[in-house]
Amino acid sequence: MNTSPALLSAANSLLIIVDIQAKLSAVMPETEAGLMTANTGILLEAAGLLSIPVLLTEQYPKGLGATDASIAQKLPEAAQVFEKTGFSCCSAEGFCAALECSGRKQIILAGLEAHVCVLQTALELRHNGYQVYVAEDAICSRKAEHKFYALQRMQQQGIAIINYESILFEWLRDASHPNFRRISGLLR
Repeated sequence: MNTSPALLSAANSLLIIVDIQAKLSAVMPETEAGLMTANTGILLEAAGLLSIPVLLTEQYPKGLGATDASIAQKLPEAAQVFEKTGFSCCSAEGFCAALECSGRKQIILAGLEAHVCVLQTALELRHNGYQVYVAEDAICSRKAEHKFYALQRMQQQGIAIINYESILFEWLRDASHPNFRRISGLLR
């Protein structure tokens, strides 16, 4: 049986972490920011175990600071970090080249803010021929309705809205995967 091209494949995936910086996270609703950070951390740990490339952006770090320490400590060693002032990650110098060099076509997005940087990045990546998946429980906006309408708009444009657990199990595909126990252990 042929596998659906809509299912994520660890061999074709790339994880992008968008602007999860302490100063930005601090102005998000506390519960949602906590969930976003925890779920993003789990995605990062799984990406490291499965050798899935990670690109991370920081929005104007001179003013907004560096990546949140809880995220930075979980970055795989080979993760690439890009500073930006434009809202789309695609505006960061070297970002698109790194993405293209990866050869990966399935892009998973997590981060801040859903209705600004995540939205603009998702739309540009989709326009440029990538399959884009937004981890709805690993993104956040200051206002719940901003996130809601951003997700709705992205979905209308052919971007898949997914949750972090679905991502993990699509990457694994089978309970016999050598990393199944370690990755399923992240969910406890």
